[in-house]
Amino acid sequence: MPYADIIVTLKPTLLDAQGRVVQNALLSLGYEKVMNVRIGKYMRMELAEGEDLERQVKEMCDRLLANPVIENYHFEIHRDADGNGTPPGLPNTE
Repeated sequence: MPYADIIVTLKPTLLDAQGRVVQNALLSLGYEKVMNVRIGKYMRMELAEGEDLERQVKEMCDRLLANPVIENYHFEIHRDADGNGTPPGLPNTE
């Protein structure tokens, strides 16, 4: 069964307040090599076989999963050699 890995992040021109808090915490713990932290969302979506999976995932991102005004996203569709695949971390439902 194919699956999509989707990553949504704030656009680079926007201040990432949550990332700044994490960066400051890491610096206070002694990790002085941390120069910048950006926080985002990661989603893994199991999909039914079919055509136009890329188009459908893009549409889902545009309509619901990402806010195009303030966020960017990218995704990958994964399949094994047989055109299927059970994603790591998700149970095989077949």
